[in-house]
Amino acid sequence: MSKQFPYIQPNVLESICKIVGGTLTNTEIDKYLADCKLKNVEPVGTKWKRLYNSFVEYQNRTRISNGILIFIQTSIHPTRFISDKESFENARSELNKIFSFIELELADNGKFRNAAKANTISEAEQRATSLTSKLKDRNVHNDILKFCKAELLVNNYFHAVFESTKSVADKIRDLSEETKDGSELVDSVFSIRNPILIINNLQTETDKSEHKGFANLLKGFFGMFRNTTAHAPKIKWTINEQDALDVMSMASLCHRKLDSATKIR
Repeated sequence: MSKQFPYIQPNVLESICKIVGGTLTNTEIDKYLADCKLKNVEPVGTKWKRLYNSFVEYQNRTRISNGILIFIQTSIHPTRFISDKESFENARSELNKIFSFIELELADNGKFRNAAKANTISEAEQRATSLTSKLKDRNVHNDILKFCKAELLVNNYFHAVFESTKSVADKIRDLSEETKDGSELVDSVFSIRNPILIINNLQTETDKSEHKGFANLLKGFFGMFRNTTAHAPKIKWTINEQDALDVMSMASLCHRKLDSATKIR
C-alpha cells in the first residue's frame, strides 16, 4: 500500500479483531502475523485478543494502520474461501459495517477501496428493511431479497442493484454450465438453432418469438444495468429507491423464467 492509512481507534479495532479472529485458527494467526511482518505479541490466548494486542503494538510503533489492513486483506481473501463462499461474504459484510465508519470497504476481490462514510448502521439497516418490505409487496423472487442487506445500502442502492443483476448471470451459468458472460453468454445459452436452455417447447413460431424475446431482454438488462454498474463509479451512477425497486423486480422476472427453464444439452 503506497498510501498511509490513519490510526484505527481501539473500539473499532476491537470489533475488527473479533470478526477476523472468528475466521482463523491459532496456527493461521501465527502464519499471517509472520507473513505480514507483525509482531506476535501474545503467542497463546483468545484469538481476537491475540490479534488486538499485535495490532495495537503495530499502531503504537508506526502511527498508521497499513499493516493491519494488509493482514486483513491476506487473511480474509477470497482464495481462502473457495469452498465456503458464504463464510467469506458473511465476514466481509460484517467487516464493512465497521469499515464504513472509517471510509473504507473490503471489496469482493479481497482488496480495500475508499467508500463514502456512513452516518449510522441503524440508518443503513432501516433502509434495508424498507427495501425488503417493498420488494416483498411485489412478491419478488427469493434470490433477490438476499441483496437487501444493510452493508450493501450504507451509502445508496448502487451495490444492491449491481449484486442483483449479477445474480441473473450467475444463475444462467449455473444452469447451463457455460462460462461466458454478458451478451456472449446469452447468445450461447439461448440461441434458436442450438440452445442449451429453453423456456418453452420451442416448437411454434410463438414459442420461438418468446424465446428470442427473453434472450433480447437479458441482453438489454445486462447492457443497461449490470455493465453500467460494473464499470461506472458509484458517484457517477446514482440510483434512487424507486429505480432500485424496478430494476430488482426485473431481475426477479428473469429469475422466475430461469427457474422454469429446461437444459437440453
